[in-house]
Amino acid sequence: MRRRTEPVVSLELGTSHVRAFVAEPGEHGTLALLGMGECESAGIRKGELVHFESVAKCVQQAVEQAEERADVTIAEVHLALSGSHIEGQHNTGTVAVEGAIDEDDLERARAAARDIALPPDHEVLHHVMGRCLVDGALCTSPIDMVGRSLSQNVLVVHGLRSRMINLAKAVKSLNLGIRGMAFSGMCAAMATLTPEQRHEDGALLVDLGAGTTDWIVWTAEGAAAAGAIGVGGDHVTNDISHAFHVPTALAERIKIEHGDALLHPIFRTRRLTVQESGLGKSARSIRLYDLHNVMSLRMEETLGLIRARLDRLQLLARLKGGVVDRKSTRLN
Repeated sequence: MRRRTEPVVSLELGTSHVRAFVAEPGEHGTLALLGMGECESAGIRKGELVHFESVAKCVQQAVEQAEERADVTIAEVHLALSGSHIEGQHNTGTVAVEGAIDEDDLERARAAARDIALPPDHEVLHHVMGRCLVDGALCTSPIDMVGRSLSQNVLVVHGLRSRMINLAKAVKSLNLGIRGMAFSGMCAAMATLTPEQRHEDGALLVDLGAGTTDWIVWTAEGAAAAGAIGVGGDHVTNDISHAFHVPTALAERIKIEHGDALLHPIFRTRRLTVQESGLGKSARSIRLYDLHNVMSLRMEETLGLIRARLDRLQLLARLKGGVVDRKSTRLN
């Protein structure tokens, strides 16, 4: 049966997996998932391309799987990406106005907000427009209001041009077009945060991936800060591997099945028996409290990096909505 609308395809190039999603647009901005394809990542480290051919093969496998499951032919994709080179910079553009504010005044304010000096080797991913101010007072919409000045808040999300071009080239090498690029942290925030968290309460969204941790902050004025740090779940796995002298694959399984970043006294006396594969390998015993302590220290360091950035920007007191992870669980 012929579909009424063309499907939307998103492609995420992550450190652990490359995933392609095919969805059909519906009414009121809804999407119906038609199919998904995935491939274990190769050639990507901390969200960035390190081996061109390996990444291209992963993309091809994920796309072909998504095409088969959704019964479509994919010609172009929306590319979601991350990497420690991505950052957000807040700016406010202010223009003088006379009489009632109209659309032309608003566009002048937005143009002034977008006029921001970036490093010459960086490219803009998003201009996230926030709320306006008329004579310094916040408003939902300034149209038809009277004032002398109009200010527009904006968050400019940008990244290193060469890193983004390399990822795009791997996709285009498969004769796939790119409709646009998006910061993965922005995608997670738009899918997870409620309108109240984004427009009223203010909240911090944290997306902990395998090789990077994306984050973005919303306040009552709009998106206020964003970035990505080159630390993720793989670092927790490596910490476990080194602390308990077990192979990486076993450390990953231990993390998933028995891990916890919070320390509970009840686990001080409980132990975990682990068995390495291979002849001659004997079973070992690990105290669960020690495992959780290793994970807690790494997560404290990771989240501490974000907290330090927000502290410098004086944003911590403006997050009434708290901290939300990618799976929409509020972190107290």
